Amino acid sequence: MIESTITSKGQTTVPAEVREQIGAAPGTRLVWHVMPDGSIVVRAKTRSILDLAGAFKPPRGKHVSIAEMNPWR
Repeated sequence: MIESTITSKGQTTVPAEVREQIGAAPGTRLVWHVMPDGSIVVRAKTRSILDLAGAFKPPRGKHVSIAEMNPWR
């Protein structure tokens, strides 16, 4: 089990083993999720949604405008 300590300022060091496994470098943002059962999931935000641009082909068939997607507005 890998451990770290929280300082009086609320800071902690991500252990080197963990940084290596998730590919974290200085400046990597961490996203914290507190689950209903009290467990915590920490995820390295290493990619942007913009990295997916062009990764998918547009669907064939009818194209829907944003206005049609939001009929309640």
